[in-house]
Amino acid sequence: MRLKLATLALGAVMAAAPAMAEITMSALSYRTGPYAANGIPFADGYQDYFTLLNERDGGIGGEMINLVECETGYNTEKGVECYESTKGEGVLVYQPLSTGITYQLIPKATADGIPMHTMGYGRTSAKNGAVFPWVFNYPANYWDGASIAITHIANEEGGDLSGKKVALVYHNSAYGKEPIRTLESLAEKHGYELMLLPVDHPGQEQKSQWLQIRREKPDYVIMWGWGVMNQVAIQEAVNIRFPMDHFIGIWWSGSENDVLPAGDGADGYKALTFHNLGMEYPVYDDLKTHVVDKGLAAGAGDQLGTALYNRGMYAAMLAAEAVKTAQELSGDTAISPAQMRDGMENLEITEAKMAALGLPGFGPEFTVSCENHGGNGFGAVAQWDAAAKKWSLITDYYQSDLEILAPLIEEDSAAYAAEAGVEPACN
Repeated sequence: MRLKLATLALGAVMAAAPAMAEITMSALSYRTGPYAANGIPFADGYQDYFTLLNERDGGIGGEMINLVECETGYNTEKGVECYESTKGEGVLVYQPLSTGITYQLIPKATADGIPMHTMGYGRTSAKNGAVFPWVFNYPANYWDGASIAITHIANEEGGDLSGKKVALVYHNSAYGKEPIRTLESLAEKHGYELMLLPVDHPGQEQKSQWLQIRREKPDYVIMWGWGVMNQVAIQEAVNIRFPMDHFIGIWWSGSENDVLPAGDGADGYKALTFHNLGMEYPVYDDLKTHVVDKGLAAGAGDQLGTALYNRGMYAAMLAAEAVKTAQELSGDTAISPAQMRDGMENLEITEAKMAALGLPGFGPEFTVSCENHGGNGFGAVAQWDAAAKKWSLITDYYQSDLEILAPLIEEDSAAYAAEAGVEPACN
């Protein structure tokens, strides 16, 4: 048993011998490129949690973890190349960390029989495990996020959104377009007007969009951004004095990197989340003892406790718990990708389990099944305190509007099944 953390430069010859560790995980990360500031903390959290399990527990079920990291630069083509160059390593699960890469890998991973976890991103209708047996997007997806944002706005408006105007400022990509259909359906239900304002990659030019917002005065702005787009949008909102407590970002628009550049002007900005924030959890004591103090922290070791570090750590924790479930189901400690898929499909996250892992109150409880690869769709709203330089949850976790979402997921997954020749089934 051994620890092997391999970072693969894209295109580099894989000269090392095939991985011999019993449990191999993959991270398609981006520590370079225009989205590196957000990719680094996630990748660090993901890596550090597996390092913790190796150093403290001797791996999972006695099997050491081999993490194969491949740099994508948040480029879809490079992400696919990373997948192709690493799938022979015996990877149990892929974390594409990109909606564009996810869309390209869905047919490939399905054909190869390797599960993917697209936590809070990717193709929303993959929640239907009968159509997407190898793709999981628990604990929440984009359409959950759109619904949770509208529910929060409705709560702020006393339950009545009729006559209100909501603007969506979104990254003009597959990722940014994901919530549109849901927001349109919710607009029909609640009676609000939806404005759509696309922003082209990478998002540094937004003058026209915010001039339109100043002119048309929407009551609320929802943002579906990533990387520098978030910083620019928040600064533009400050410039036109848009009320920050009426500006809500998806969970990928809610990191410290997004708000700090705007200084005090960002105070009150809100963002969705499907996990808690900060580092007041016992698991951080173990990270300090077994990872940081040993000089084993990933990257520069300066991301612990940030929003995206916590998300990467949470993703690794969920992967580890799925491995444990697979080991229990199979009776084997050295599991296969197919057994990992079974573990993910039978995953159950309870508060008692989270507390035992040193993460009490960190995230909502949820269960996964063949019919539901997306979990229970709970999310919460966080708000930025510029003076304290910290995020805090300002709501409880609540569930998305399944009355709206369930038919949309059924329709979209059925369309994919027809196009791809998939016969939906749960065995």
